[in-house]
Amino acid sequence: MNQRDMLSLIVKAADDKKALDLVALDMQGISLVADYFVICHGNSDKQVQAIAREVKEKANEHDIQVKRMEGFEEARWVLVDLGNIVVHIFHKDDRGYYNLERLWGDAPSVNVQEELQS
Repeated sequence: MNQRDMLSLIVKAADDKKALDLVALDMQGISLVADYFVICHGNSDKQVQAIAREVKEKANEHDIQVKRMEGFEEARWVLVDLGNIVVHIFHKDDRGYYNLERLWGDAPSVNVQEELQS
């Protein structure tokens, strides 16, 4: 599976659990951490955990190694590290505070709607 297919899979998994304000940033050449960041939020602790669980399950189903998942129990900012893709799932109350989109403002956005339709 190439990176773009992997990105589509992850975006669809988050969307399946009604992730809000879903954003994908192309971090290639900007960050050494990952090629893509996927950022979204949920309205409650349970929704944040459901999104994270779905991302992890879909990755496992497609033999994508989940290198680490942090923050699941607290459900304020869950980070799912898939190697080339890092998924940031925030609680709605915390997303604006960290504002990763502004922090990485020089990273081009990926058209998430296009990924959902592919």
